[in-house]
Amino acid sequence: YPNDQGIATSTALLAQHWLELPADQPLVLIGHSMGGLVAREFVSRWRHPVASLPGVDGAPVRGVILVGTPNQGSEWARLRIWLELRDHLANKRPGPFDPLAGLKDGLGEAKVDLRPGSDFLKVLNARPWPTQISLFIIAGRLIGPPGERLAELKAAAMAAGVGELAEELEGLDDRLGEGLGDGLVSLESARLPGVTALVVNASHRGMIRKLLASNPEPPAIAPILSTLRDWQAGEPIGK
Repeated sequence: YPNDQGIATSTALLAQHWLELPADQPLVLIGHSMGGLVAREFVSRWRHPVASLPGVDGAPVRGVILVGTPNQGSEWARLRIWLELRDHLANKRPGPFDPLAGLKDGLGEAKVDLRPGSDFLKVLNARPWPTQISLFIIAGRLIGPPGERLAELKAAAMAAGVGELAEELEGLDDRLGEGLGDGLVSLESARLPGVTALVVNASHRGMIRKLLASNPEPPAIAPILSTLRDWQAGEPIGK
């Protein structure tokens, strides 16, 4: 789904295609980063809302696994230029480099939704979760001093000619500290009251993706597979 649009819009897109999936067996949703918020919004608002009729029929949801999901928001969502800059570099778009190119892709509603205390997160976190659906969280924790990680980002910002970003990062040192988490989502933000959370030593993307072919299996993969096996056997995990 387009990563610039609002999370509710992405969730409506999932609901639109839900009936295309087989309806004869329960399904598990695994959401990385913002995808976890899409999964939570879909389950609690569309497919299994508490005390109201579902907005979409089809396969029931057996459980949801959240991986590096900013359930309480992310300070990095305030740094929209950096996030768009990262997307630009990751996509390796042809042509001359434009540090503001990502801003022309969309209005960035998702970045607004991801801010701590956003209207979207307030509503989502206040909405009751259906107790029959298991919920499991995997959060990441960077190995190494957070100061070094921030220094790397500051250097990248200066190299890209975005001096304002480096200044903003400077102001985040005290606010983030040990709460840097996986580099984008703090451990505090990843957690939800009453829900089992597993912390793995990895970066935001490194939890599920090898940065190099020679790297070992990302640390979130084994617990994801183990949880799926337990749920298939009917073992209750999480909330």
